[in-house]
Formats: sequence, C-alpha cells, structure tokens
Amino acid sequence: MPRVIVDCAIYQDGRRTQGPEDFSDALEAARAEGHSFLWLGLHEPTPEEFDHVSREFGLHPLAVEDALKAHQRPKLEVYDDSLFMVLKPISYDDAAGSVSASELMIFLGDSFVVVVRHGTASPLSAVRRRLEHEPDVLRHGPTAVLYAISDAVVDHYIEVATELQVDLEELEAEVFAPSRSDSGNTAAAIYAFKREVLEFRRATNPLVEPMLRLQNPGVPFVHDEARPFFRDVGDHLTRANESVEGLDRLLSDILSAHLAQMGVRQNDDMRKISAWAALAAVPTLIAGVYGMNFEHMPELKWSWGYYGILLLMVIIELSLYRLFKRRGWL
Repeated sequence: MPRVIVDCAIYQDGRRTQGPEDFSDALEAARAEGHSFLWLGLHEPTPEEFDHVSREFGLHPLAVEDALKAHQRPKLEVYDDSLFMVLKPISYDDAAGSVSASELMIFLGDSFVVVVRHGTASPLSAVRRRLEHEPDVLRHGPTAVLYAISDAVVDHYIEVATELQVDLEELEAEVFAPSRSDSGNTAAAIYAFKREVLEFRRATNPLVEPMLRLQNPGVPFVHDEARPFFRDVGDHLTRANESVEGLDRLLSDILSAHLAQMGVRQNDDMRKISAWAALAAVPTLIAGVYGMNFEHMPELKWSWGYYGILLLMVIIELSLYRLFKRRGWL
C-alpha cells in the first residue's frame, strides 16, 4: 500500500494532526474525534490494493469498479454511505500541441475523503497545500475538499482554453497567410487540433450536470452552506464550455475557409495551365497546317513565307499573352 498512498492525514478543526500511519486506525480515530475527517490520496491502485480500502471505508462495489477501471465520464453518484464523483483534469502540452486528460475519483463520506488518481495531470498536491494554509475553509470537512478540488480542476480548464486560443490564432494566421504551399500539412494540423478540442469537451461538457446537482439542496454529505461556492464553480465551468464551443466553431470555420482556398487555388492553377496551353496551341496549329506536305498550298512558293508565318505566330502569341495577363489568367 505505501506504493499507492500519496498522502494520508487527519484534519481536526481545519488543521492537520498527527495520527496513526495505518489508514484503518486513522479512520477510526477521525470518527472518534469530533470535527475531524480523514483525507486519503491514492495513485492508480490495483484491485487487490484497493480492496482493503473499499472494505474499511464501506465503499459501494459499483463505485469501486468505476474507480479501478478509470476511463469514466465526469459524473456524480449518491450511495447509502458515500458520495462518488468523477473529475477529469486536463493538461496541455504546448510543444506537442496535445491535450491529455487524467481522472480523479472522489469518495466522500461522513468523516473521510478518498481520492483515487489516474494519470499525471492532477492538482491535488497544490490543493492540499493551499487548504492546509486555510484552516477556516478546511474546517468545513470533506465538503471543503470536494469544493477545492472541483474549483482547481475547473479553473485549470479556463487556463488550458486560453492556451488553446493562442495556438488557434497562430493556426488561423497560417491558414490565411498570403504565400503557402503545404496545404496538406495545414489540413492535417486543423484536424489534429479539432481532435484535441474534442478531448477537452469530453472532460468539460459532462461535468455540467454534476455541478448543477451540487448547487441544489438535498445532496447527502454536502453542506447546504457550500451551495453558493459550487455555484461559482459552475459559473467557471460555463465559461470553460463556452470557450471550448467557440474554439470548435472557429476550427470548423477555419477548415471550411482552408478548403475553399484550396478550391480557389486549384481553379487559378487550372486557369493558368489552360492559358499556357492556349499559347502553345496556336504555333502548334499553324506549324501543323504547314507541315501537311500538300503540293498546292498558299505561300509555299513565296520567298518571305517562312518569315511571315513566324511573324504571324509572334503577333498572335503576344496578343494572347496580353489578353490573358489583363484578365488575370497569367
């Protein structure tokens, strides 16, 4: 178990206290003392490792199964002895241009908080440190922990959305640059960016319904005094969702504009090719006519016929060139 336990501590009246190292004894101590709760953090436990935790804390088997399998949508489920919530923290690698999602499984009980983390993107260490410096907040028990984790995750959504917006502006400038030749690479970059935004939406959109439930009364193990704070988290989540939806719409518009530009460029290329083909066809036609080797043809006996035909070709070519140039075909 030490391999998967990130931190285990008892908090009494909002302050961290020394307690038993074994989490089973720590849970008994927290329940025996007034205004105390246990905060246990785990990182990717195996079924065997988590089995002891689930038995000691009385966690529901369905919630335990979800916590072990991961790859869950954000959700909130209420059981007899605990509250189970899934959050998906997001991290953005600007160098690679990729969005990655981790998962936080939070079990909330009368005197405990158990957090199971999957992945690397997690604000838990920062949240624990901040709460330990705010005993007035931590004094509200497990509800304060749930609020602080949710608030940190959603606030980071807004930060990631801002970073994506900056990269989107760079991509937009690349698409509308006056001179570009890597159309295939640009289209691939747009599709890749759209997939990252989709990954982002999978984390933010399903979280709306759990946040609405936490804002309403009647949710067990959550104090009614915390509802305004969860409403604030819900407002931030709405901002994040609006940003993500705006990014998705802009990407669709950029992709449409890029495809339209490719069509216009192809038309321009075909027009130029047609113009050059017309310029090449005129002398070919004249030379072909006089290369048919008929005995009785005009100008065959004319001493200046060869030079006259060349002059005619030059005049026609220059006339066509000026015409195509004036119409923008060349």
